[in-house]
Amino acid sequence: MTEYQFYAVEKKPPIAWVYLNRPEKKNAMNPPAWQESIPIFEDLDKDPDIRAVIISGKGSCFTGGIDLVEMAAALPELMDREQKGGIKWRLIKKIYALQDTMSCIERCRKPVIAAIHGFCIGAGLDMATACDIRICSADAEFSLKEAAVSFVADVGVLQRIPLIVGQGIARELAYTAKHFGAERAKEILLVNEIFADYDALMKGAEALAVSIAENSPLAVEASKAVLNYGVGKSIDDGLKYVASVSSNIIPSNDLFEAFTAFGEKRKPKFTGE
Repeated sequence: MTEYQFYAVEKKPPIAWVYLNRPEKKNAMNPPAWQESIPIFEDLDKDPDIRAVIISGKGSCFTGGIDLVEMAAALPELMDREQKGGIKWRLIKKIYALQDTMSCIERCRKPVIAAIHGFCIGAGLDMATACDIRICSADAEFSLKEAAVSFVADVGVLQRIPLIVGQGIARELAYTAKHFGAERAKEILLVNEIFADYDALMKGAEALAVSIAENSPLAVEASKAVLNYGVGKSIDDGLKYVASVSSNIIPSNDLFEAFTAFGEKRKPKFTGE
Protein backbone atom coordinates (compact mmCIF):
# COMPACT_ATOMS: atom_id res chain seq x y z
CA MET A 1 0.00 0.00 0.00
CA THR A 2 1.41 3.38 -1.04
CA GLU A 3 0.12 6.24 1.11
CA TYR A 4 -0.33 9.72 -0.31
CA GLN A 5 -1.73 12.72 1.56
CA PHE A 6 -5.22 12.03 0.21
CA TYR A 7 -5.10 8.71 -1.64
CA ALA A 8 -3.88 5.23 -0.83
CA VAL A 9 -2.86 2.97 -3.71
CA GLU A 10 -2.66 -0.80 -3.45
CA LYS A 11 -1.32 -2.80 -6.35
CA LYS A 12 -2.43 -6.42 -6.50
CA PRO A 13 -1.55 -7.30 -10.09
CA PRO A 14 -3.37 -7.45 -12.36
CA ILE A 15 -5.61 -5.04 -10.38
CA ALA A 16 -4.82 -1.75 -8.64
CA TRP A 17 -7.01 -0.19 -5.95
CA VAL A 18 -7.06 3.58 -5.55
CA TYR A 19 -8.71 4.64 -2.28
CA LEU A 20 -9.93 8.11 -1.40
CA ASN A 21 -8.42 8.04 2.05
CA ARG A 22 -9.62 10.86 4.25
CA PRO A 23 -12.40 9.02 6.08
CA GLU A 24 -12.51 11.36 9.07
CA LYS A 25 -13.68 14.10 6.66
CA LYS A 26 -15.93 11.89 4.52
CA ASN A 27 -13.15 11.92 1.93
CA ALA A 28 -13.82 15.60 1.21
CA MET A 29 -11.49 16.61 -1.59
CA ASN A 30 -8.86 19.05 -0.32
CA PRO A 31 -5.88 20.35 -2.38
CA PRO A 32 -3.88 17.08 -2.27
CA ALA A 33 -6.89 15.24 -3.71
CA TRP A 34 -6.73 17.44 -6.79
CA GLN A 35 -2.95 17.20 -7.19
CA GLU A 36 -2.13 13.57 -6.47
CA SER A 37 -4.45 11.78 -8.88
CA ILE A 38 -2.41 12.86 -11.90
CA PRO A 39 0.89 11.13 -10.97
CA ILE A 40 -1.07 8.15 -9.59
CA PHE A 41 -2.85 7.49 -12.86
CA GLU A 42 0.24 8.20 -14.94
CA ASP A 43 2.01 5.48 -12.93
CA LEU A 44 -0.87 3.03 -13.34
CA ASP A 45 -1.02 3.76 -17.05
CA LYS A 46 2.66 2.83 -17.43
CA ASP A 47 2.64 -0.24 -15.18
CA PRO A 48 2.51 -3.34 -17.43
CA ASP A 49 1.39 -5.53 -14.52
CA ILE A 50 -1.82 -3.56 -13.98
CA ARG A 51 -4.73 -4.31 -16.29
CA ALA A 52 -7.68 -2.74 -14.42
CA VAL A 53 -8.13 -0.12 -11.70
CA ILE A 54 -10.78 0.23 -8.99
CA ILE A 55 -11.48 3.57 -7.29
CA SER A 56 -13.22 3.42 -3.93
CA GLY A 57 -13.55 5.41 -0.73
CA LYS A 58 -12.34 4.48 2.73
CA GLY A 59 -14.72 4.89 5.65
CA SER A 60 -18.42 5.70 5.37
CA CYS A 61 -18.59 6.92 1.77
CA PHE A 62 -16.98 7.47 -1.62
CA THR A 63 -16.74 11.23 -1.05
CA GLY A 64 -18.83 14.08 0.29
CA GLY A 65 -17.39 16.27 -2.47
CA ILE A 66 -15.08 19.26 -2.46
CA ASP A 67 -13.64 20.58 0.80
CA LEU A 68 -14.91 24.13 0.38
CA VAL A 69 -12.92 25.60 3.28
CA GLU A 70 -9.52 24.25 2.22
CA MET A 71 -10.11 24.81 -1.48
CA ALA A 72 -11.20 28.42 -0.88
CA ALA A 73 -7.78 29.01 0.66
CA ALA A 74 -6.12 27.43 -2.38
CA LEU A 75 -8.28 29.47 -4.78
CA PRO A 76 -8.34 33.00 -3.33
CA GLU A 77 -9.37 34.32 -6.74
CA LEU A 78 -12.89 32.96 -6.15
CA MET A 79 -13.63 35.48 -3.42
CA ASP A 80 -11.79 38.47 -4.86
CA ARG A 81 -14.47 41.13 -5.33
CA GLU A 82 -12.38 43.13 -7.79
CA GLN A 83 -12.16 40.34 -10.39
CA LYS A 84 -9.64 42.15 -12.59
CA GLY A 85 -8.39 40.53 -15.77
CA GLY A 86 -5.20 39.21 -14.18
CA ILE A 87 -7.17 37.53 -11.41
CA LYS A 88 -9.46 35.82 -13.92
CA TRP A 89 -6.45 34.75 -15.98
CA ARG A 90 -4.94 33.04 -12.93
CA LEU A 91 -8.26 31.45 -12.02
CA ILE A 92 -8.88 29.88 -15.41
CA LYS A 93 -5.44 28.25 -15.34
CA LYS A 94 -6.26 26.80 -11.92
CA ILE A 95 -9.58 25.46 -13.24
CA TYR A 96 -7.72 23.76 -16.10
CA ALA A 97 -5.47 22.10 -13.51
CA LEU A 98 -8.50 20.92 -11.51
CA GLN A 99 -10.01 19.45 -14.68
CA ASP A 100 -6.88 17.34 -15.13
CA THR A 101 -7.64 15.67 -11.78
CA MET A 102 -10.56 13.95 -13.48
CA SER A 103 -9.35 13.79 -17.08
CA CYS A 104 -6.26 11.81 -16.06
CA ILE A 105 -8.62 8.94 -15.16
CA GLU A 106 -10.15 9.05 -18.61
CA ARG A 107 -6.70 9.28 -20.22
CA CYS A 108 -5.39 6.26 -18.32
CA ARG A 109 -5.30 3.40 -20.81
CA LYS A 110 -6.38 0.89 -18.18
CA PRO A 111 -10.14 0.50 -17.59
CA VAL A 112 -11.20 2.22 -14.36
CA ILE A 113 -14.13 1.05 -12.23
CA ALA A 114 -15.74 3.37 -9.67
CA ALA A 115 -17.02 1.33 -6.70
CA ILE A 116 -19.31 3.77 -4.88
CA HIS A 117 -20.83 3.51 -1.41
CA GLY A 118 -22.47 6.19 0.70
CA PHE A 119 -22.15 9.76 -0.54
CA CYS A 120 -20.97 10.49 -4.08
CA ILE A 121 -21.56 14.22 -4.12
CA GLY A 122 -20.36 17.07 -6.33
CA ALA A 123 -16.72 16.44 -7.21
CA GLY A 124 -17.29 12.76 -6.43
CA LEU A 125 -19.72 12.57 -9.33
CA ASP A 126 -17.18 14.36 -11.53
CA MET A 127 -14.69 11.64 -10.66
CA ALA A 128 -17.16 8.80 -11.11
CA THR A 129 -18.21 9.96 -14.57
CA ALA A 130 -14.56 10.06 -15.67
CA CYS A 131 -14.35 6.33 -14.92
CA ASP A 132 -15.23 3.67 -17.48
CA ILE A 133 -17.74 1.80 -15.34
CA ARG A 134 -19.66 2.66 -12.17
CA ILE A 135 -21.16 0.24 -9.67
CA CYS A 136 -22.54 1.02 -6.23
CA SER A 137 -23.89 -0.34 -2.96
CA ALA A 138 -27.55 0.00 -1.98
CA ASP A 139 -26.77 2.89 0.39
CA ALA A 140 -25.15 5.06 -2.32
CA GLU A 141 -26.40 8.63 -2.57
CA PHE A 142 -25.59 10.90 -5.51
CA SER A 143 -25.90 14.60 -6.27
CA LEU A 144 -24.70 16.92 -9.02
CA LYS A 145 -24.48 19.47 -6.23
CA GLU A 146 -22.75 22.54 -7.63
CA ALA A 147 -25.82 24.66 -8.44
CA ALA A 148 -26.90 24.40 -4.79
CA VAL A 149 -23.70 26.14 -3.68
CA SER A 150 -23.67 28.73 -6.50
CA PHE A 151 -21.10 27.08 -8.76
CA VAL A 152 -21.27 25.69 -12.24
CA ALA A 153 -19.76 22.21 -12.31
CA ASP A 154 -16.57 22.95 -14.23
CA VAL A 155 -14.29 19.92 -13.98
CA GLY A 156 -16.01 17.47 -16.30
CA VAL A 157 -19.35 16.13 -15.09
CA LEU A 158 -21.44 18.37 -17.37
CA GLN A 159 -19.45 17.13 -20.36
CA ARG A 160 -19.50 13.45 -19.40
CA ILE A 161 -22.79 12.71 -17.69
CA PRO A 162 -25.00 13.49 -20.73
CA LEU A 163 -23.14 10.73 -22.58
CA ILE A 164 -24.11 8.33 -19.79
CA VAL A 165 -27.68 9.32 -18.83
CA GLY A 166 -28.80 11.50 -21.76
CA GLN A 167 -29.39 15.23 -22.03
CA GLY A 168 -32.79 15.42 -20.33
CA ILE A 169 -31.74 13.57 -17.18
CA ALA A 170 -28.37 15.36 -17.08
CA ARG A 171 -30.08 18.74 -17.17
CA GLU A 172 -32.54 17.74 -14.47
CA LEU A 173 -29.69 16.64 -12.19
CA ALA A 174 -27.65 19.80 -12.89
CA TYR A 175 -30.51 22.27 -12.46
CA THR A 176 -32.11 20.74 -9.36
CA ALA A 177 -28.93 19.56 -7.55
CA LYS A 178 -31.20 17.00 -5.90
CA HIS A 179 -29.98 13.89 -4.13
CA PHE A 180 -30.93 10.49 -5.51
CA GLY A 181 -30.25 6.92 -4.50
CA ALA A 182 -28.88 3.74 -5.96
CA GLU A 183 -32.10 2.55 -7.61
CA ARG A 184 -32.53 5.84 -9.46
CA ALA A 185 -28.86 5.77 -10.44
CA LYS A 186 -29.33 2.35 -12.03
CA GLU A 187 -32.60 3.38 -13.67
CA ILE A 188 -30.87 6.26 -15.48
CA LEU A 189 -27.85 4.04 -16.34
CA LEU A 190 -25.42 6.00 -14.18
CA VAL A 191 -24.42 2.72 -12.50
CA ASN A 192 -24.31 -0.74 -14.02
CA GLU A 193 -25.10 -2.75 -10.91
CA ILE A 194 -26.18 -2.36 -7.27
CA PHE A 195 -24.76 -4.52 -4.47
CA ALA A 196 -26.31 -5.12 -1.06
CA ASP A 197 -23.52 -3.58 1.03
CA TYR A 198 -19.91 -2.41 1.03
CA ASP A 199 -18.39 -5.89 1.29
CA ALA A 200 -20.48 -7.19 -1.59
CA LEU A 201 -19.57 -4.08 -3.61
CA MET A 202 -15.85 -4.67 -3.11
CA LYS A 203 -16.17 -8.32 -4.12
CA GLY A 204 -18.23 -7.33 -7.15
CA ALA A 205 -15.70 -4.69 -8.19
CA GLU A 206 -12.86 -7.17 -7.90
CA ALA A 207 -14.74 -9.81 -9.90
CA LEU A 208 -15.46 -7.26 -12.63
CA ALA A 209 -11.82 -6.13 -12.72
CA VAL A 210 -10.63 -9.75 -12.92
CA SER A 211 -12.98 -10.44 -15.84
CA ILE A 212 -11.46 -7.45 -17.65
CA ALA A 213 -7.89 -8.45 -16.77
CA GLU A 214 -8.40 -11.94 -18.22
CA ASN A 215 -8.73 -10.49 -21.71
CA SER A 216 -5.94 -9.27 -23.97
CA PRO A 217 -4.65 -5.98 -22.49
CA LEU A 218 -3.80 -4.81 -26.01
CA ALA A 219 -7.41 -5.28 -27.12
CA VAL A 220 -8.92 -3.82 -23.94
CA GLU A 221 -6.72 -0.72 -23.99
CA ALA A 222 -7.34 -0.25 -27.70
CA SER A 223 -11.09 -0.54 -27.09
CA LYS A 224 -10.90 2.23 -24.48
CA ALA A 225 -8.92 4.42 -26.88
CA VAL A 226 -11.47 3.89 -29.64
CA LEU A 227 -14.44 4.56 -27.34
CA ASN A 228 -12.82 7.73 -25.98
CA TYR A 229 -11.95 8.98 -29.45
CA GLY A 230 -15.48 8.39 -30.71
CA VAL A 231 -17.08 10.88 -28.31
CA GLY A 232 -18.33 13.81 -30.38
CA LYS A 233 -17.09 12.32 -33.63
CA SER A 234 -19.05 11.05 -36.63
CA ILE A 235 -19.36 7.31 -37.18
CA ASP A 236 -17.14 7.67 -40.24
CA ASP A 237 -14.41 9.38 -38.18
CA GLY A 238 -14.67 6.63 -35.59
CA LEU A 239 -14.45 3.90 -38.21
CA LYS A 240 -11.32 5.39 -39.73
CA TYR A 241 -9.72 5.68 -36.28
CA VAL A 242 -10.55 2.10 -35.25
CA ALA A 243 -9.19 0.83 -38.58
CA SER A 244 -5.89 2.55 -37.77
CA VAL A 245 -5.83 1.18 -34.23
CA SER A 246 -6.71 -2.31 -35.38
CA SER A 247 -4.03 -2.38 -38.06
CA ASN A 248 -1.49 -1.17 -35.50
CA ILE A 249 -2.13 -3.88 -32.89
CA ILE A 250 -2.47 -6.79 -35.35
CA PRO A 251 -0.67 -9.14 -35.38
CA SER A 252 0.35 -9.64 -31.77
CA ASN A 253 1.54 -12.39 -29.48
CA ASP A 254 -1.84 -12.13 -27.78
CA LEU A 255 -3.59 -12.88 -31.07
CA PHE A 256 -1.38 -15.92 -31.72
CA GLU A 257 -1.98 -17.07 -28.15
CA ALA A 258 -5.75 -16.76 -28.62
CA PHE A 259 -5.66 -18.99 -31.69
CA THR A 260 -3.32 -21.49 -30.03
CA ALA A 261 -5.45 -21.68 -26.89
CA PHE A 262 -8.59 -22.19 -28.97
CA GLY A 263 -6.96 -25.06 -30.83
CA GLU A 264 -5.72 -26.60 -27.57
CA LYS A 265 -9.11 -26.06 -25.87
CA ARG A 266 -7.66 -24.08 -22.95
CA LYS A 267 -7.92 -20.61 -21.53
CA PRO A 268 -5.50 -18.14 -23.17
CA LYS A 269 -2.73 -16.49 -21.17
CA PHE A 270 -2.31 -13.00 -22.51
CA THR A 271 0.85 -10.95 -22.00
CA GLY A 272 -0.05 -7.70 -23.73
CA GLU A 273 2.71 -8.19 -26.31
